Formats: sequence, structure tokens, C-alpha cells
Amino acid sequence: MESVVVAGDLAAAPAPATPMWFVALVAVGLHAAVVWAGTFLAWLRRAFLRPGKGLCRRYGEWAVVTGATDGIGRAVALELARRGLHLVLVGRNPGKLSGVCKEVRAAAPACKVRTVVFDLAAPGDDDVGGGELSRGVARVAAAVEGLDVGLLVNNAGATYPCAAYFHEVPDAVWEAVLRVNVVAATRIARALVPAMAAKGRGAVVNVGSGSSVVVPAFPLYAVYAATKAYVDQLSRSLHVEYKHHGVDVQCQIPLYVATKMSPVQGNSPFIPSPEEYAKAAVRCIGYEPRCVPYWRHSIQWFFASLLPDSVLNLWRLQVGIRKRNQMKVLLGESDHGFS
Repeated sequence: MESVVVAGDLAAAPAPATPMWFVALVAVGLHAAVVWAGTFLAWLRRAFLRPGKGLCRRYGEWAVVTGATDGIGRAVALELARRGLHLVLVGRNPGKLSGVCKEVRAAAPACKVRTVVFDLAAPGDDDVGGGELSRGVARVAAAVEGLDVGLLVNNAGATYPCAAYFHEVPDAVWEAVLRVNVVAATRIARALVPAMAAKGRGAVVNVGSGSSVVVPAFPLYAVYAATKAYVDQLSRSLHVEYKHHGVDVQCQIPLYVATKMSPVQGNSPFIPSPEEYAKAAVRCIGYEPRCVPYWRHSIQWFFASLLPDSVLNLWRLQVGIRKRNQMKVLLGESDHGFS
């Protein structure tokens, strides 16, 4: 006798339970998607929609810019002048300083400009930069006396003239890199930050480098990368120290920009002009303690973060060795077994 299955019995049968591992997997996936979407939208806002702060109103009428005669420093000075700030320009070449002054006054006729001739790489009388370095910092302090200085842009930087193994870098070269990137930047900040903290407002922008943040190592430019790591850590620590005193300290991380310090030649959509970079840099002032102002640089950082450290290290080592060997050939020198 055949059995008869009643439709109602089928309807009443309980559905199989969804496995808990599947529920957990979906939850994790949804959470990751929400986090990714939020991060992407926040990046879009930072890169394209977030307005720059009113620097004069928020911080003060005057800005000090070091390394102001070329590249990023010159472009930032011009951009700040267009935004209504008066300038104290610091550089080692009086002729170039005079030229930038003329450019600033042409771009922003109402801008007041003072200059300080100061070679940040000048040897000192002691290991922490006495002598000319101390006198240069004193000249900067004298130039800003009585001014409402609201912004310091520590832009001046130094690197090797060419890629080299650590033991090959002449003492005069790596010591100058240390003086400019570490000692001078620190001393100038110490000269200006106390007045900012006392009045309860101010901003410091220290220019770092992708060599100390974006890649895990920067072989054949070791001292330069190490000094920029110092700049990054100093900036983030000072941000915590002085935020509640109204002083915003920030490390801006450029990758390659079309300046005379950049070893990259040729056109690339990822290498902005100093003027293009400066617009993005000024718009970022006063926000995060560490930022990558130029949006295409942040894309490069994202893709670099997807690669293993070993791959990035091998790539940077090969790039450094190739540049070193090219320079050795140009100079007619032997490599003494290093390649």
C-alpha cells in the first residue's frame, strides 16, 4: 500500500538551521565592507571635499617658511601669501630670497615679507649645532619678535647628492643632512612654539618623506630616511603635547615632487609640480598629525601597503644600487666589489 504525503505536513516541516559559521562569516564580511566603505568615503572627503582652514583667523597673521627659495618651500610661501598671510622667509641664498620676495609681492601685493639669511647646513661648534646654527636660529627669533606668528613650515631639507652605501657617504654629507633635517628643524621649532603655546594658538608643519613611512626601508639613503623618521615621530609626539595648548603640529608626507631634490626624471601623473603639491599641502594644515597631502601619493601608499616588506625592500635596494652604479660610471670610479 502506497504511502500518501500530505502537503500540509511538508509545510509544517522545519527548515534546516543556518550554520553558525556561515552567519559569522557574513557578519565579518559586512563589517569589513562597512569599514572599507567608510575609509574610502573619508579619504574622498579629505582629498577633494574638505576645505582648508582659515589660517590667519585661526592661527595668526605671520608664517615662517624655511627652505623658501626653491621647490616646495617657495611654492608654499606663494600659496600662503595668496591666502593672506605675511611671511618670514628663511634661506641660505640672499639673491634667491630677494627673487622670491619679488614673486610674493607680485602674487599678493598686500603681503609683508621679511627675510633671514641662514645656512641650516653650516657646521656648528659642537655636536648639537652650536656656532653658525645657533646664530641663525637667533636671527630667526629676532626677525619674528613682536609679530603674531601663527604658522611655522619646517620645509628645509637635505639629502645625499647620489645613492651610496652607508660607509661610502662622506662625513661632511651625512652630518649636513643631520644638521638640516634634525638639528635645525628642532631648534627653529623650539624658538617659535613657546610663543604659540603662550597665546593658545599656532600650527607647525614639518615636512617628512615617504622614505620613512611608505616603505619599510630606504637603502642607500639610510641617514636621510632616518632623519625623516625622526621628523615624523617628533611631529606626532609634539601634536599630543601641544594640542591642548591650541598648537596643531603636523608631519606632511610627500612622495616624489618635481623639485631639484627628486631623483626621478620625466613626466608622471604621480609626480606633481611644487605649485600643485603646495595647494594640497596648505589645504591640509591643522588637521591630522600625519597626512599625505597629494591624493595621488596616497594612492601609491595604498598599493605599496599591499606588498610584503621583503618585496619593497628588494625593489628599493635594486633602485638604489642602480642609481649608485650609474653615478660611479659617470665619475669613472670603481665600486670596490659592491654592486
